[in-house]
Amino acid sequence: MRDITKAQLTIGLLAFFATVWAIVKQINLSDNITPYLLMIALQFGVMILLSFIILSLLEWINIFDLKTNSILTLITLITIPILSISI
Repeated sequence: MRDITKAQLTIGLLAFFATVWAIVKQINLSDNITPYLLMIALQFGVMILLSFIILSLLEWINIFDLKTNSILTLITLITIPILSISI
């Protein structure tokens, strides 16, 4: 497996687990859990897809090395859901 693919999968999984806590905190066991599970599955797919797209673009531009691109991608993927959470 190429290093870029490993980085894309790792960043997608890290971003998913970092942002899924907002959903887990909202789950009330008395409520219907199906919408929450669907939202978690959708968020997993979106995070993996976005990590592939962002890291591929940064690698294509070739501004930084893979480690810097990975850090920038992780910061981007984590801050987007945090900024969209309404208080």
